[in-house]
Amino acid sequence: MTLLRSARFPAILLLVAAALGLALANSAAADTAFAIQHAHLGLPGTPFDLSVGHWISDGLLAVFFFVVAVELQFELTAGELRSARRAVQPAIAALGGVIVPIAVYVAIAGPSGLTAGWPVSTATDIAFALGILAVFGRGLPPTVRVFLLALAILDDIVGILFIAVLFAHGVNLWLLGLALVATVAFGVVSRMLGGPRFRPLVVLLVVLALCTWALVLASGVHATIAGVLLGLAVAQQPGVRARHLLEPWVNGIVLPLFALSAALVAIPAVGDGLSPVFWGILVALPVGKLVGITGAGWLAQRLLGSAGQPRLAVGDLVAAGALGGVGFTVSLLLAALAFADSAVLRDEAILGVLAGSIVSLVVAAVVVSLRARHHRRAATAG
Repeated sequence: MTLLRSARFPAILLLVAAALGLALANSAAADTAFAIQHAHLGLPGTPFDLSVGHWISDGLLAVFFFVVAVELQFELTAGELRSARRAVQPAIAALGGVIVPIAVYVAIAGPSGLTAGWPVSTATDIAFALGILAVFGRGLPPTVRVFLLALAILDDIVGILFIAVLFAHGVNLWLLGLALVATVAFGVVSRMLGGPRFRPLVVLLVVLALCTWALVLASGVHATIAGVLLGLAVAQQPGVRARHLLEPWVNGIVLPLFALSAALVAIPAVGDGLSPVFWGILVALPVGKLVGITGAGWLAQRLLGSAGQPRLAVGDLVAAGALGGVGFTVSLLLAALAFADSAVLRDEAILGVLAGSIVSLVVAAVVVSLRARHHRRAATAG
């Protein structure tokens, strides 16, 4: 379990799972893999009649979003984002890391009328970014990690908003209202934990969480938003405890399964001529993120000063920008949602996310290594 809580191993596991999915989809076992992914499980005629792939992306991934939302709640109330003064610089950098990739994608894919993929390259994968930082960043000042963590969390907020607003179809407001009622009840019960009633209340929390998820799914809003609502509603102490308990399962099972399923893309199906969707995402992730985060972060420091925090050198901002281009988890989900009506474009978008994230990974590894060496030399000389 300790290994699955580390920064390095989960990132490696995620990369291996994605590589395995891509390999399976282009091997003799492809038909079997796709058959399993599309096999339906559940009660026919109900919202629970989902394919295996959707159980992973709509069900298991909700647990990941719950863990992310708990961390977000903590950072907003007691962590690095607890005051506007501390959050303003990473917020401006995150905004640059959203706007510039969108502009790059639209510039490449827009003339072909394929603008639907503009949200795909806006997300940063926290697990991957921190994993690269842990592997190659020995000697970097803690301020770089803090800045990157705040940046990635704010990116997640943007991704969550995109999922909730852009990809909700035929929303049933009554069911969504009931989901919000269940969420409030979940939050109230979580604040009653303790004493002899602990176990019955935990069972009730699980029931309320499942009801919230089912109601959000049935309402037409993407089911992962249920995890976000529950993570923001839960009382902080039990939320942090739940996050600690769930983290190994999310890192060891949920995210690798999602990466494997999302990466089941048959390359020959799009290999004859890749559209601007692929190229737009491929460029927007490594280039758009690096330019956007670095430029906006530098501008924020110039205009606002240090805001009570140590100023980051331009090289450290470049390192954070390179790390921001590793989009992976949320970007894969956004790619599947943005092109849900076109299997070919969806596959190209997913390939673009994988390729762009790998390019960002390599660039980030080089830049972070160079910056870490610089800081180690400076520390030795001092």
